Amino acid sequence: MPRSVNHVASRAKRKRILKLTRGYFGARKNVWTVAKNTWEKGLTYAFRDRRNKKRNFRALWIQRINAGARMEGLSYSRLMGGLKDAGIEINRKVLADLAMNNPEAFKAIVAKAKK
Repeated sequence: MPRSVNHVASRAKRKRILKLTRGYFGARKNVWTVAKNTWEKGLTYAFRDRRNKKRNFRALWIQRINAGARMEGLSYSRLMGGLKDAGIEINRKVLADLAMNNPEAFKAIVAKAKK
């Protein structure tokens, strides 16, 4: 009995992955083994960086809040402590947006945190 190989499915699988690696440099886009390894490693980078993105944005928000707070004569930690004592529950994303785009509202929040 001759060996039966589903070449249609295996070729389709290779074509699918090679299509995903279009635009990569050199052999990474057209040599099957290199492209497959590159694509798989890209998936691990994507998984890792979805988490790193959250970390980076939090750091950015903290820097923006700190800059806004320093303009009002407070440090970041004193501002956050004051907000907690005042019972103001506002997240860092919104605070950073206010510090950048709506300084009057941010000033009012800082004034409540100073009390």
